[in-house]
Amino acid sequence: MEQLTLTEKNGANYILLELNGTIDSYTSQEFQNKVYDYIKKTNVVLDMSQVEKIDSTGMGVIMAGFNDGLESGKKLYILTPSPVVREAIDDTGFSDTFYFIHSVTEVA
Repeated sequence: MEQLTLTEKNGANYILLELNGTIDSYTSQEFQNKVYDYIKKTNVVLDMSQVEKIDSTGMGVIMAGFNDGLESGKKLYILTPSPVVREAIDDTGFSDTFYFIHSVTEVA
């Protein structure tokens, strides 16, 4: 069975979630809970460089988290998306909407 590993790190004005593995309907519950909880309190950075697979459920979590951030005055950043993640985001047509960064030093 495919798995998703989440590692949390606290920054000055953000929470970094390092994601490793697959984000789909079977693995996304913890990811969803953390994103929805944290984005109300602080900026969220998703390190997606080690994501091997993402489906519409995973994309839905990212999009909802992004929208929740807008409502609460916080930002959801995508740090170094893997080619699979980049393709999934491009397929949604929202590539210009998300905040893509290459380093946590870019968190505003």
